[in-house]
Parts: sequence; C-alpha cells; structure tokens
Amino acid sequence: MNSRELGSAAPACRLCAGPVREWVDLGRQPVSNAFLRPQDLGSERFFRLAVGICADCAMVQQLEAMPTDHMFRADYPYRSSTSDGLRSHFEAVAGWLRDTELTDPGDLVVEIGCNDGLLLRTLGAAGVRHLGVDPSAGAAQAAAARGAEVRVDFFDERSAATIRAERGPAKVIFSANTISHIADIDEVFRGVDRLLAPDGIFVFEDRYVADIVEYAYFDQIYDEHFYLFSVRAVDAMTARFGFQLVDVEHIPIHGGSLRYTVARPGARPRRDSVARMIDDEARYGLGEHDTYARFGRQIDRIGADLVALLTDLRDAGRRVVGYGATSKSATVTNYCGIGPDLVPYICDTTPEKQGRLSPGAHIPVRPHEAFADPYPDYALLFAWNHAEEIMAKERRFVEQGGRWILYVPHVHIV
Repeated sequence: MNSRELGSAAPACRLCAGPVREWVDLGRQPVSNAFLRPQDLGSERFFRLAVGICADCAMVQQLEAMPTDHMFRADYPYRSSTSDGLRSHFEAVAGWLRDTELTDPGDLVVEIGCNDGLLLRTLGAAGVRHLGVDPSAGAAQAAAARGAEVRVDFFDERSAATIRAERGPAKVIFSANTISHIADIDEVFRGVDRLLAPDGIFVFEDRYVADIVEYAYFDQIYDEHFYLFSVRAVDAMTARFGFQLVDVEHIPIHGGSLRYTVARPGARPRRDSVARMIDDEARYGLGEHDTYARFGRQIDRIGADLVALLTDLRDAGRRVVGYGATSKSATVTNYCGIGPDLVPYICDTTPEKQGRLSPGAHIPVRPHEAFADPYPDYALLFAWNHAEEIMAKERRFVEQGGRWILYVPHVHIV
C-alpha cells in the first residue's frame, strides 16, 4: 500500500491543454457506487486512480476517466434523501433561490444531477417551474415519485436545446456535487450557454480542494470526482467557456465545499469574494505541485495507521464493523486493502445497497438495523461527513461502550 507519489508527466489538461503533473496514484479502483450482487463477482470494472495538477490553469484532475455510463447507471444507488443534513441544506438553497433570484412566477430552474429531487420537490411545492436532468433512471423515478419533474438524460448541448425549445430559457441552472464528475465539462458549458437566460445564473456546489488537502480527506478522491475544484481553476475554466465567475461562498456541506455563481460576462457585478479567495489559495500554495506531493505522503501514513489499528483490534478479539457504505469507502478499502477479514460488514440505510457487496473489497452491506444486533466494539465511520448527525442518532452505541474510528484528518478513536 503506497500512494506512489510520482511527479511524472501526464496527458494534457482536459480544459486548457497545459501540462499536467501527476502527484498521487491510489492504485486500482472499482466503480465506487457499483455495489455487487454475489452472483456478479468477477464482472467488475477497474481503473487507475491517479491525480495530477495542471501547471497552467491549476485544475486538479484525474488522469484516467471512467466512462460516465459505467458510473451513472439506471441502478445508481446513492440517494440524497437518506441524510437529514442534506435535506436541511437543500431546503435552505431553495429558500435562497426563491428570495434572491426567482422574482417572476414564470422563472424556470433546471437542476443538473437532481438525484432523488430534494431541491426540486421543495421548489415545486412553492409553485416554482422546475426540471431535473439526471441520467440515473432509478434516482429520477424516486424524484418523480416525490413530485419533481425530471428528464432522464445527461445534460449537454443536445438536451439543453430540447429543454429550451420545450420550456424556454432557465433563470437558474443549479447543480450540487455533479459538475466535478463530468470529465468532458465543455459539454456542460455548451449546454448552459444554450439554456441559460441572458440575466440568469449558473450555480454549482462542489467539494473544495483546499479543504481536501488541509484535512487530508483523501477518500474524496474516487471515480466520480474527476475534478477537484479551486477558485483559481474554476475562474479560468468559466472564462475559457465564455462565462464569468461572479461569486464564491464557502459552505460546510461534505466536509467543506464551495458554491460558485457564474453568469454571462457583464450580466452581474463580480464580488470581492472571488479575488480574495484566489489570493488566499496562492498564499496556501494551492497551485503548487509540492503542496499535493506532501498530501500524497500524508495519505500513505493514514493508510498504514488505519490498517495497523484494524489488525490490532482484530487480533485482540474486538469486533469492528463499517458504518455507511459510501462512495468514499471504495477508495479507503481498496487503497488500504481492507476486506471482510478486518471489517466483516458495513451497515447502511440505503435499501439499494443492502444485501450486496462493496465495490472491489467485497465487504457485505447489511441493513442499518444490523448495527445494534448486537452493537460492535468499534464502528469505522466511512460517512464521516455526516458524523455529527450520525453520532447524535447513535448515542446508545457509545452509551453501551462502543467507540467510533475515524481516519481523517488522521486515524483516531472517538
């Protein structure tokens, strides 16, 4: 187990064609949300999860892209609605959009990657015209069942043109934790250009690479997170595609994310937050290869410490189970070589994952009810970005002597 920090030359930047220098290789990884039925063993797809940074535009990006149709299938199992924290977040986003942007009853909101419709059903209940675009039929059906209008499709220039012809221009195009997933991001911006009203805004939220580096959130690197965004890189990206980054806001969701607001040039004033955060990133060294190389060495230490702890607990007769069959857990288990010998099963509330095996590591996923039947000695918290919510819900586990294992920003027991 070694991140194999390389610093070697790599393919040209997907955005500006500048030189990309590799800084970490997390090895052979599966599709992170492809939870297997036992009879499907042997049919998995793997790829090399290596990441580099562009020397010209500072965009952090993977060097190999898993095809989108392998990741976002009809049976894509992730559901936003399983988290109380996410429900509250998207209700707040809906309120913000209604209060600040949606001034006309006919204004249209289009969400790219709507999943099971947390945002859209809140907007729909308030009478806002809306449409979600999501390629995963199962998630789209869940959204429609909750009253959201959804188109099962990838968002690109073709689908955007169809939406505009049917519904008119969009005052707001919104996306949460989706834009960074799309390697061919030029397709997204061509679609935005086709669909967005002249005075409209494109708002997207994504995990912030500065938080990932500072807090060693290495498991935020997996197949779906093709890009890790910084303000400098997004500013350059939006300009390249004929738009302007006009505002940026740090939000706490997912361990630290940024909300980017993009408009057509001259349509909105550019707030001071953009220049201020770009300056902060420069002082932090966020555009420098050496910053990421140090992060790569930290990943190696975390992996070694976690395996050592789990091995010691197993040898001492302690029972450890996983909590949260997250996409992030695929990176941790496969990079560290953690299998059922160290973590016999993972408990998860998502029905679509239960009764299946985790990607690559093949750890059984059991219903949440198994967590207390009986409680384990330790729980390895893969869903650490919801730690506060989970620990409050599972107080009885600690009261009965259970302890939580977390591995970011370092391996520790709570």
